Amino acid sequence: MNRREFVAALGGAAAWPLAARAEQRALPVIGYLNAASASGTVSLVPFLQGLGESGFVEGRNVNIEYRWADGRHDRLPALAADLINRKVAVIYANGGSFGTAAAKAATSTIPIVFQGGGLDPVTTGLVTSLNRPGGNVTGVMNLAGVLGPKQIEFLRSCCPPPL
Repeated sequence: MNRREFVAALGGAAAWPLAARAEQRALPVIGYLNAASASGTVSLVPFLQGLGESGFVEGRNVNIEYRWADGRHDRLPALAADLINRKVAVIYANGGSFGTAAAKAATSTIPIVFQGGGLDPVTTGLVTSLNRPGGNVTGVMNLAGVLGPKQIEFLRSCCPPPL
């Protein structure tokens, strides 16, 4: 091995960690925004399981930036802005409408996915309608509170009470 080959090999070996680090940064990044604290939430495990079932494994083919408001909703706008500054591909907002509203106010281009228990996204102004949400916000909600009265109305129209 001559001197040039040695220097080239040494340079390649020195550049390898930089290339590996650049490859790691090239992974898509999910922003995880939660109004609760990291220790008080049970929603993280199903979130990670759902990602895994879809083929996304943290650290292997996706990175996740976690932001926790620790129950202080006034912190959510700054946390959402921080995720946007980190150029996340999507924001997953959990913990009610506060986190989703903060993310929506911070960006109109990054997709925002919410998970809201009894949250009605139309009433809270997060989406324009359930069948055509529009904008960059979509998600999953428990429809029992919204659909309950409609289901009873439908039942009454199908089966009128006896006279």
